[in-house]
Amino acid sequence: MTTPLCLLFDSDGTLVDSEILLAEVMAEVLPRFGLPFTPRQYMQTFRGVRFLTIVLALEQRHGALDAARRERLEQDMRALMERRMRAELMPIAGMADALAALDAHPKAVVSNGPEAKIRCAMESVGFSHHFEERLFSAYTLEVWKPDPGLFLQAAASMGYPPSRCVVIDDAAVGVAAGLEAGMQVIHLNRFPDAETTPAGAIAIHHASELPAAVAELSPLRA
Repeated sequence: MTTPLCLLFDSDGTLVDSEILLAEVMAEVLPRFGLPFTPRQYMQTFRGVRFLTIVLALEQRHGALDAARRERLEQDMRALMERRMRAELMPIAGMADALAALDAHPKAVVSNGPEAKIRCAMESVGFSHHFEERLFSAYTLEVWKPDPGLFLQAAASMGYPPSRCVVIDDAAVGVAAGLEAGMQVIHLNRFPDAETTPAGAIAIHHASELPAAVAELSPLRA
């Protein structure tokens, strides 16, 4: 018999089409705190990056916030993002069918976002039944991509060695983390004109290609 591979999915930009919403929310909230920001900056430079890292980079250019204002900034951003996700969030095109086709595989969401945001995203697009409580947040585990530790902790919790895990991620930080973790990596490269898939990762450009890409990877025979 064969043991299916364990699939570790990123959330933003991989399962759900949240990145433009996040870019717009940041562009609305950050300037209120004296940190000029545009959606284009997020999409071109900071996609998939930890929010605090973005804030600190902006503070270096525009002046530091004190701890209280930094905390208020994140609270305001998270609250607005949740409202917009619940009202507007859509799955990545083709991902619902891809998940259904991959039903035999154990799956988890592994994200740089807070667990509440991951849960909200899965509920908003109707994906919760695919993942249930298998949601691994960098904020909970205190390790952020591109550090491979986030994927390694998720794999251990799922009961799989890294070699039997497949990372599916759209962002450079996630692809790098998966490769460094010693996992097989499928890069959902939705912007092939602007992004290059690193050596060692498998490139696909649409979620409809995902089931075939997973099927080409070697199953573990037991």
